[in-house]
Amino acid sequence: MIKNFLLGQSDVPMLSKTLEVYSLRQKAISSNIANINTVGYRRKEVRFEEKLQAQMNKRLEGRMTDDRHFPLGRLRVRESKPEITEDQSDVLESGVNNVDIDHEIVDQVANELRYMYASRMVSGSFNSLRASIKGRYDR
Repeated sequence: MIKNFLLGQSDVPMLSKTLEVYSLRQKAISSNIANINTVGYRRKEVRFEEKLQAQMNKRLEGRMTDDRHFPLGRLRVRESKPEITEDQSDVLESGVNNVDIDHEIVDQVANELRYMYASRMVSGSFNSLRASIKGRYDR
């Protein structure tokens, strides 16, 4: 209970979800690169930011009082789920499927940088919590 209170008041839940999404995105990109020569393979993408933004823009507010209830109103970040979709375009970048290796490499590097930044943010949040718990302060 105390753990949920402490972590719920910090950026850790949002950053944790961010790391989860970036990790899943890395797996999708790796799959795309690994299947660059697989005939008929469809490029995979992870959709999350658009879904989260749509949830955040909802106006209806509500609160679930039982786990069996349907969600009402805005979803919390931890309740938002990333979605893996297949790119259905017929453009055959490689001549075999719709995977463009240049695009995948750029996405991989960008995703890796985002993951590293988010992991540093998580580390900083935990360091701040640790300092608060220990009662350290600068003199």
